[in-house]
Amino acid sequence: MPDATKTAPAPEDAEAPLVGPSVDVKAEKARSLWGDAWLELRRNWYFIISAALIVLLLVIAIVPSLFTSASPTVGDLAHHFLGKPELSKVGSPEWLGYDGQGRSVYARVIYGTRASVIVGISVTLLVTVFGGLIGMVAGYFGGWVDALLSGFTNIFLGLPFLLGAMVVLQAFTERTVLVVIFALAFLGWTQIARVTRGAVITVKQADFVQAARALGAGTNRILFRHILPNVLAPVIVVATISLGVYISAEATLSYLGLGLASPTVSWGMDISGGASQIRVAQHILIYPSIMLSITVLAFIMLGEAVRNALDPKTR
Repeated sequence: MPDATKTAPAPEDAEAPLVGPSVDVKAEKARSLWGDAWLELRRNWYFIISAALIVLLLVIAIVPSLFTSASPTVGDLAHHFLGKPELSKVGSPEWLGYDGQGRSVYARVIYGTRASVIVGISVTLLVTVFGGLIGMVAGYFGGWVDALLSGFTNIFLGLPFLLGAMVVLQAFTERTVLVVIFALAFLGWTQIARVTRGAVITVKQADFVQAARALGAGTNRILFRHILPNVLAPVIVVATISLGVYISAEATLSYLGLGLASPTVSWGMDISGGASQIRVAQHILIYPSIMLSITVLAFIMLGEAVRNALDPKTR
């Protein structure tokens, strides 16, 4: 009598069980907001192009001597408005011609990057830190603290940004890079403060914050360990887009004669000088304007890419 417990061997022509593609559990594991954002950024051409431009601008600002050996402040009157832009002279001091004082336009465009990038990044860091702290305190504590800080913010928000910066700069006899940074940061922190306040008010109602408070976590721990990481996304977006605005604001103030002053090299000053000579030497105006536009556009593109990556509704 055959053993009923034994199973008959499967026929050779029986279909093999369907085996799906191997699944990497780690790869399928849920990613965080920042992981999703980084994955989205790597696929975004806006981010790739803007990041490449910004890296190039940073290298130019840090080591301008890699791109030109000419001095941006020393001129030779024998070169007064001499030379027209020629592609055959790419990289040489005479590539983009000379200005009215015989200075190389190409060298001034290269060295002007430093002042604009330093002002933009420094102002952005200052307003992000100061405005972020104001917004966090106001949004977390609420009550009279929120009313006081919000009123203080609204007072500065009511001041016209450029007009206020002009008034502040008029109080200084020497307008150096540090003075311009202070003037722009003094009036530019309000938007970051309002964005941070709104984000904190939303996040502090979350269950994980209530749980941390119930477990006895202190105010500093709740603010910097639980709330801050969850409000960084909108703050980073606003700060990145604002960076280009601060660069253009510095150029505008220098163009009006209220920003940076010689011997500092600034695109705004060169644009101002080129505007008065536009009929005889258009290249003095055109090339600093192009560099300023590219720089502002690069940071605005980066801000747009970061905003789209951090906002799930845009995917």
